[in-house]
Amino acid sequence: MGPNVIQDGSVAVSSEFKRSRELFINLTQRELKGKYKRTVLGQLWSLANPLALMLVYTFVFFFIFRIAPPVGSPSGLDAFPLWLLCGLLPWIFFSNVVQQGMGVLLANEGLIKKVYFPRNVLIFSSAASLAVNWGIEMMVLIVALVIAGAYGVILWLPVIVFFMFLLAVFAVGIALMLSIANVHFRDTQYFVGIILQLGMYLTPVIYPISLVQAQSDRFGSLFGVFSLVDLYRLNPMERFLSAFRSLLYDNTWPALGDTVACVLISAVVFALGWVVFRRNERKLAEIL
Repeated sequence: MGPNVIQDGSVAVSSEFKRSRELFINLTQRELKGKYKRTVLGQLWSLANPLALMLVYTFVFFFIFRIAPPVGSPSGLDAFPLWLLCGLLPWIFFSNVVQQGMGVLLANEGLIKKVYFPRNVLIFSSAASLAVNWGIEMMVLIVALVIAGAYGVILWLPVIVFFMFLLAVFAVGIALMLSIANVHFRDTQYFVGIILQLGMYLTPVIYPISLVQAQSDRFGSLFGVFSLVDLYRLNPMERFLSAFRSLLYDNTWPALGDTVACVLISAVVFALGWVVFRRNERKLAEIL
């Protein structure tokens, strides 16, 4: 293979990467501009849903059922609405990335059939637009935490961003796999929607894991090996929410087990999603 061939090949790869990058930026901007087009508040509407859910869940679970999370240590915070948002915002982001990414191939069916481009750009741009909204929500939450007295959260900002990146990678990995499944089986989007609704209540978003631990101690071990809380913690999102609450609400480093689990889960799920998507990418135009 001569040097000219190698040079031409590298130029072609570089050119394709540049086109993909430009397409990614354009699609992301389209998502951001189109979602709140002709609205007065614009991107601020992204705060409406989590704030409304916070008010409802605070009323039901704090004032009616009297569920009280542990006091933040060492932050000293004792505010259910802020504790709730520390888990609710990551969950909403994860759920939105999975649901929106899962349907993005069908939503862009015409574009996929007309021109060739790396199809995964559609999932990445969808997630990126949601990440921008999530970033705005998290900044507002961090300001609220500082006002409430959790000044230490500022020191943990780089680590918070790192875990936000890990959660985004994890969610995109799932979206890559489910987007392919949804092309083959259109029922996938409805089934996953139900699973995500159930998953929110099987994840400590609106209640502390201490309640699960209490029930686990009550029922004892299953088969003499696993406890209820052991099975409960197999849920990857439990690890992520635990890490975010440690950083945001407690102002301390997450447990080592949670940190390792988040890193490994993100890497494995994204790698699996990438492989599944790449193997099915070329057939998408025909199947659609």
